[in-house]
Amino acid sequence: MSLLVLVPPQRDSTADWPERLMAAVPGLTVVRPAAEDAAEALRTADAAYGVLPVELLRATTRLRWLQAQQAGPPPGFYYPELIAHPVVVTNMRDTYTDHVATHTLALVLAMCRGLPRYVRRQAIALWEPDWDPGAVVSLSEATALVIGVGALGTEIGRLLHAFGVRVTGIDVRPEDRPGFAEVLPVEALDEQLPAADLVILTVPHTPDTEGMFDARRLGLLKTSAYFVNVGRGPTVQLDALDAALAAGRLRGAALDVFETEPLPAGHPLWRRPEVLITPHVAGVGPHEAERRFAVLLENARRFVAGDALINVVDKSKWF
Repeated sequence: MSLLVLVPPQRDSTADWPERLMAAVPGLTVVRPAAEDAAEALRTADAAYGVLPVELLRATTRLRWLQAQQAGPPPGFYYPELIAHPVVVTNMRDTYTDHVATHTLALVLAMCRGLPRYVRRQAIALWEPDWDPGAVVSLSEATALVIGVGALGTEIGRLLHAFGVRVTGIDVRPEDRPGFAEVLPVEALDEQLPAADLVILTVPHTPDTEGMFDARRLGLLKTSAYFVNVGRGPTVQLDALDAALAAGRLRGAALDVFETEPLPAGHPLWRRPEVLITPHVAGVGPHEAERRFAVLLENARRFVAGDALINVVDKSKWF
């Protein structure tokens, strides 16, 4: 028998997962312990689901597989002891692609049509139309730079292309993608930034991407550009972004993820009229819990059978 522990805390939606998993996977025992019982449960666990802090990792004696709850787990998920441990880590890659891509397109359309300023005027019942043609961006004449062309970036590029946008991608694996004029290596990022009307960041938080958009790189964007981040918050230095907006060095920003979450109430980005903020909800949509369960179930079956797992992570790179 293999023992899988659902590491606390867990959402209510996982309450029936132990029973469902054991019914579907012969040879698997699944427990969902309370926080005070987690270390003891993990002591003989073969597998775990969730976030595994270092003190719980040290309690394990035979752990071989850890399933992350997200495609890009929270900051601190990967740490030296976990990276050095022989445990195989898998993630939820491509589980919410359609939801996040749709949310991204909604942010882009809202920014390009100037909706944030009208929402603010609506709150004070102010009828003040802006008839300046330059107040909107024509997507059929726009260029977009999508940074990170995995499943999510590919879908975002496809949707933008359908609106007539010319889309260029930047990725560690520069391969042709549907809807993209070209996909270039990471080394081409800085030379591509000044040409883009829309800069869309989808990359995970890794040692290589942490703080990748700092004051220098934000300074490469043209002043008429919009900046969108739906990847992970630590990839963008928020104070540098705020300073760039304050100086008029870019047109606006739409953010779903933040360097610090929740975004502190006193942060000036909350009050910038050219900024659109959503509170890390791009992945929300129908069947979210069932999609996560499906990945866990597939990997549980493979684990018990001794087959190769899906969505295996390079722990040293965090993705």
